[in-house]
Amino acid sequence: MAFDYDLFVIGGGSGGVRAARIAAGEYGAKVALAEEYRMGGTCVIRGCVPKKLMVFASSFPGEVADAQAYGWEAQIGAFDWGVFREKLDAELTRLEGAYHRNATAAGVEIFDCRATLAGPHEVRLADGREVSAKHILIATGGTPVVPEKWREAGCMTSNEVFLMDRLPGSILIVGGGYIASEFACIFNGLGVKTTQYYRGAQILRGFDEEARGHISGEMCANGIDLHLGTDILEMEPRDGGTWVKSTTGHEATYDAVLFATGRKPNTEGLGLDALGLELGANGAIPVDRYSQSAIPSIYAVGDVTDRANLTPVAIREGHAFADTVFGGKPTFFDHGLIPTAIFTQPEFGTVGLSEEAARAQGPVDIYLASFRPMRSLFAGRDARALMKLIVCAESDRVLGCHIVADHSGEMIQLAGVALAMGATKADFDRTLAVHPTMAEELVTMRAPARSHAN
Repeated sequence: MAFDYDLFVIGGGSGGVRAARIAAGEYGAKVALAEEYRMGGTCVIRGCVPKKLMVFASSFPGEVADAQAYGWEAQIGAFDWGVFREKLDAELTRLEGAYHRNATAAGVEIFDCRATLAGPHEVRLADGREVSAKHILIATGGTPVVPEKWREAGCMTSNEVFLMDRLPGSILIVGGGYIASEFACIFNGLGVKTTQYYRGAQILRGFDEEARGHISGEMCANGIDLHLGTDILEMEPRDGGTWVKSTTGHEATYDAVLFATGRKPNTEGLGLDALGLELGANGAIPVDRYSQSAIPSIYAVGDVTDRANLTPVAIREGHAFADTVFGGKPTFFDHGLIPTAIFTQPEFGTVGLSEEAARAQGPVDIYLASFRPMRSLFAGRDARALMKLIVCAESDRVLGCHIVADHSGEMIQLAGVALAMGATKADFDRTLAVHPTMAEELVTMRAPARSHAN
């Protein structure tokens, strides 16, 4: 059977674009890609990139306060959201153009419209045209989830937060994951009176418990009004804002409410049900380690598979897919060791197992350092950093590394290299400390703070 394309990609985010570029540019496949919104996907348009720029913006008041403590005659005025928003929009437009140009330069034909599945090899475009492809890759990412009760309440999600016309004077953020916690720190840093509700016992569920507690404490010390074990009971427009009553009886009116209560795979309306492809409970597309679904011609990468919802993971999965299907080199991405950073204030960098997960597997030694870093100590701040290594008591291999400190995202990248190489605690010990730095604590912790036998 002759097909219109060797590959049709649905979704122009990081994973889909990488797969399309490698398939077309390196392997000479005839490739088309459809994106219904803006090229670049969640990360570039409404995720990692604009969020990190907001993190930078929100950090300057603290920088100026430190400058004053160090003897500088420094002042900071009011934050102008309009100026920032204009520059942010321009930067995202630039990046979107780069994604578009790079894909086109690789030989990818781009359709700026929605595409759905019409068959195992057929794609239907929004204008009614149908095209065929030998292989179809779904890379439609994820979408924010708002509890059904509040979907018509007019609240923001992470999709809309970058499109605000003005900065609110007060905000309630609902959720306790990394998106909610990052935005709580961002708004707090921008001078917005920030309240955060989370129904669980501690924020950042799934991460190392000690690190979670440390971050929570620092966030509260920085002025965030964090309510744990708390959810919304009632909510209604009132006094020009949104009045909220919590399950614990707390009442307040906020200028804005942001829901960051999770994300789900963006598979609704794609036509997968009609093809008989059974999805996961949250709409995820089940795939094997080569990203192939139960329908042999259909593959999926990135957040739509709900494996590890991170941009670099989607890129690796997309590249591995192209190498496997079009390069004749069966390749898969190992999801077992993924370094990541959470851009709270302070940042959290983590790679490998948490203490809790490691203890479930066998005996471990826990090396721990909690201290006031030189910079903040001199400035008179009480901020504390946390460095933690999880070590297998039998093999001496470092199973996990967790850092809560400014710039920990930069540090954890290099720690990730060491763990990927199978570094042992002895390897860390014989590495010379770079002094004076925070990171030197990783190689100067000699005695375990505690040990756990299985």
